[in-house]
Amino acid sequence: MQKKIPVIIFIACILGVAFFKFHLNELLTFERLKQHQQEIVEYSQTHRLQAFGLFMGGYILVAALSLPGATILTLAGGAIFGLGWGWVAVSIASTLGATCAFLIARFFIGGWVQERFGDRLKKMNEGVKKEGAFYLLTLRLVPVFPFFIVNLLMALTPIRAFTFLWASQLGMLPGTLAYVNAGTRLSQLTSLKGILSPAILLSFAALGVVPIIAKKFVDGLRRSRKNRKFAKPAKFDYNLLVIGGGSAGLVSAYIAAAVKAKVVLIEKDKMGGDCLNRGCVPSKALIRSAKILSYSKRAGEFGFKSASVDFDFAQVMERVSRVIREVEPHDSVERYTKLGVNCVQGEATVLSPYEVQVKTQEGTRTLTAKNLILATGSYPKVPPIPGLSEIRHYTSDTIWDLRVQPRRLLVLGGGPIGCELAQAFHRLGSQVIQVERSAQLLEREDSDVSALIAEKFRAEGIQLLTDHEPVRFQKSGDHFELFCNHAGREIKVEFDEVLVAPGRQARVKGFGLEALGLEITERGTIACNEKMQTQYPNVYTCGDVAGPYQFTHVAAHQAWYASVNALFRPLKSFSADYRVIPATTFVDPEVSRVGLNEKEAKAQNIACEVTIYPMADLDRAITDNETEGFVKVLTAPGTDRILGVTIVADKAAEMLPEYITAMKYGIGLNKILGTIHMYPTFAEANKYAAGNWKKAHAPEKALQMLQKYHQWRRS
Repeated sequence: MQKKIPVIIFIACILGVAFFKFHLNELLTFERLKQHQQEIVEYSQTHRLQAFGLFMGGYILVAALSLPGATILTLAGGAIFGLGWGWVAVSIASTLGATCAFLIARFFIGGWVQERFGDRLKKMNEGVKKEGAFYLLTLRLVPVFPFFIVNLLMALTPIRAFTFLWASQLGMLPGTLAYVNAGTRLSQLTSLKGILSPAILLSFAALGVVPIIAKKFVDGLRRSRKNRKFAKPAKFDYNLLVIGGGSAGLVSAYIAAAVKAKVVLIEKDKMGGDCLNRGCVPSKALIRSAKILSYSKRAGEFGFKSASVDFDFAQVMERVSRVIREVEPHDSVERYTKLGVNCVQGEATVLSPYEVQVKTQEGTRTLTAKNLILATGSYPKVPPIPGLSEIRHYTSDTIWDLRVQPRRLLVLGGGPIGCELAQAFHRLGSQVIQVERSAQLLEREDSDVSALIAEKFRAEGIQLLTDHEPVRFQKSGDHFELFCNHAGREIKVEFDEVLVAPGRQARVKGFGLEALGLEITERGTIACNEKMQTQYPNVYTCGDVAGPYQFTHVAAHQAWYASVNALFRPLKSFSADYRVIPATTFVDPEVSRVGLNEKEAKAQNIACEVTIYPMADLDRAITDNETEGFVKVLTAPGTDRILGVTIVADKAAEMLPEYITAMKYGIGLNKILGTIHMYPTFAEANKYAAGNWKKAHAPEKALQMLQKYHQWRRS
């Protein structure tokens, strides 16, 4: 962009000088057109093709360079060529000129705008990619919007040039016809104000919203037709029926009950879903026990000669179960029943968009509801590796049943789940071998983040095998073996137990979705729009089964939109907001992130500046002997606007919320720097990171002037 700026300035200056030097501003006026109308008409009658070509060429040039005068030329088209040929000439020339202006603006500033503001424009870009033709058609149909501004603005979006061309051609036809027709009566006009009356402008404005109204009508009709295949009950048992008692389902039911809707929640297993029973809660309980044990091995760091902890693995796992039981009341049937939710334990089968069959211990019955929310969660992926199904293996759902400590534990997968459990089991005394097919752990994180965690794991004694492709499993005597491909060689890994943790898969089967024929995305999730609505207008989805994020806090976030939109459609609806999504991998040190990291910024071609503050400089980290890690902040070039933050630190998850709030509400690093942070705390690292950014953007010239000022004061 910097190379193009002198070119833009030079061209603008040349055009400006030429426009006024040759008095073009005086030529393209209503008065000048009326004054020379007779001469122009006579010339066009004797030189028809030449006049037609000159007119179109001039019109294209004026429109392409966004010069004033297009309105006068449109009138001239009608005055010179009549309604028919004048309409043809103006409509084609105006479209070609507008497209040229569009391409010129895109070449000079379109890429720069997307590079600098791409993160802010993401939602708009997605909307333009999906419905850009409708937006443009609407703007073209309303002559109130200056067309040259429309040309320039659309150039900053990802709309295709061909789409711009045909939508412009179609959208400008009515307005062009009105002006060309006015040109045929040029001698009767006294000013431009007489061309379009307020009533006509209002009619064009009404015409402009026709494409959007029509699209919404067609979309609604298409959705309604889906429901027509099923009989709609005359009366419903419930306002809302929720399938799934995990985070998404619980929040959906809670909100419905809070606004006094009649709601039923169906869960076939345990309330609380994966997070309480098989995921977040048990894993964090295990990680905590493992971390306490790790401190005994670091006794020398804290001034002790030695320390040891006598423990029993089975008791540690029993503590995990006890923690689950202590948290259970928060998600229990009893609590939600008191809140007004009808909780049913049973197996749900969707029969139609209005009916769900529930199989319980008491028998089978059918419930009807005005709206359905599908919050069926996810389950662990088990890759189809030959031999795996023939040996005993654990997943993140079943590992909690262990009571005998594995001597050699193979962890298959280097993502968040695999890394958290690999470190925890190793600290509890298992010999852990972690196999990851990619070249780094935590593949979505920046390479420096991954390298730090990998170094930590190796220092603790975990055997890391990255860039190893699992090929087959087999049993050998009293142990098992995994064969991997690595750099063209076959590597054999011996182990006693295996934890398969390559990620989780949305649960879209087993509860009757086939009857609805719901669309499933490439990621294996239920397709839904930004309002969490499936192709059936009264069927919504949220949580892991909806994607695109598999976090408990995102599931709860989506549940609000799903339940509110379901209960209050069509009076009011809201689009889910994914602009600021935080995540943490609870290894030691923790890895927390919100917004972009360097890897994503590079992949999306988003320009950014990187500021790093090392935890080794923080007083509190030094006192706690937890100096590993850093705070990394990405900002828009030349500004303090935060694009993303990655924190690797002992208390990273507790430090991140300040940045989450800042990004959510547009608070920059200057404001964080000016905020008082308690001393000594880990949160101070946020302020010091902002300070490092400030140092890098210090106004050197102003500081030099201040230095001279202070020298003068001393003289």
